[in-house]
Amino acid sequence: MLKEYRLSGDRVVESAGGDNPVLVFINPDENEKRSLINDYKVDEHTLQSALDPDELSRLEFEPDHVALIFKRPRNYSGLDQLAFKASTMGAFFFTDRLIIVLPEDVSLFDGKMFSRALSLSDIILRLLYRSIYHFLEHLKIINMISDDLEQKINTSMENKYLINLFTLEKSLVYYLNALNSNRVLIERLKLNAAKIGFNQDQLELIDDIIIENNQCYRLAEIYSNVLSNLMDARASIVSNNLNILLKTLNIITIGIMVPTLVVSAFSMNVHIPLQELKYAFWVILGLAGVSVVAFMLVWRYRKW
Repeated sequence: MLKEYRLSGDRVVESAGGDNPVLVFINPDENEKRSLINDYKVDEHTLQSALDPDELSRLEFEPDHVALIFKRPRNYSGLDQLAFKASTMGAFFFTDRLIIVLPEDVSLFDGKMFSRALSLSDIILRLLYRSIYHFLEHLKIINMISDDLEQKINTSMENKYLINLFTLEKSLVYYLNALNSNRVLIERLKLNAAKIGFNQDQLELIDDIIIENNQCYRLAEIYSNVLSNLMDARASIVSNNLNILLKTLNIITIGIMVPTLVVSAFSMNVHIPLQELKYAFWVILGLAGVSVVAFMLVWRYRKW
């Protein structure tokens, strides 16, 4: 699917037709891919990389354009079951045109980050800035979910909450890899700023992007370490709770077996003591009670 945009003042607005400078291809079909390769001379491998979620960020210089492949968070849905994953996005920067290729339909140009987009190179940098901001939003959500799961694990011994924590931890690993990959790309953009044509204001924006990306990476790293330690601690707590429960059940079982043994001994169909005694039933019942009290005293003395 193709969407076209143009610069109106200092904003990016969608345009229905005409020779618009910004083209967005969303999960392009084979005809659109052929058009990108033949008409715009986009490298086929680079085009496939823009749609590959496992591709690393990189910067490539072609004869008539600059190709950027960078990572962004994939839109989350309930079907993902707490699995947050990173997606890939491609930007092909020509002299008078910007082509964006991405595998899913997302809102690209909304928010205050695009309130002062004055050129196509501005749009590229703000797309990178927006992807980092998107990562930060997902990290906040992951932190909130992990806090909620922590409370549930405190009152439950079900495995599903630990599995959910493991899924979040794996998501943070994906995010760390994506943010580190974007860091390499942004640093290459800064080194090749003159070649691409960035002005002084855009260089300052690149510095801001580098700072934000590093902060986002450190935050994801902290959350990953905390979640990893939390996983180990919660697994130990669940195991300890299970041991305590088994210990309590064993004590209850032994406590029941002690008086049962006493009563069973006097219930055999043979000659036994006290069988001629008038109050034998009460004596045996008393012995069973005494055995329970003795067991409880031993239990407390041994601190079982």
